[in-house]
Amino acid sequence: MNPNDDKTPNAPPTDASGKPVNVVERDLQDRDNTEGVDKVITPSSTRVKEQEAEELQRKVDEIERKVADGN
Repeated sequence: MNPNDDKTPNAPPTDASGKPVNVVERDLQDRDNTEGVDKVITPSSTRVKEQEAEELQRKVDEIERKVADGN
């Protein structure tokens, strides 16, 4: 711990222009904006990924058969 931490008063957070910012309110608003990102970043189960890979492989196999048949 920095010994100067005890001597520094807690100042309210400010934005780039120096205006005070209600951090809790801002975070609650931002939560709605990040829902899509959270779904992309949050990993799904291994089984779901395996099922998706199997489905993609079936589609690839079907396309390869069509190409081989000349359709």
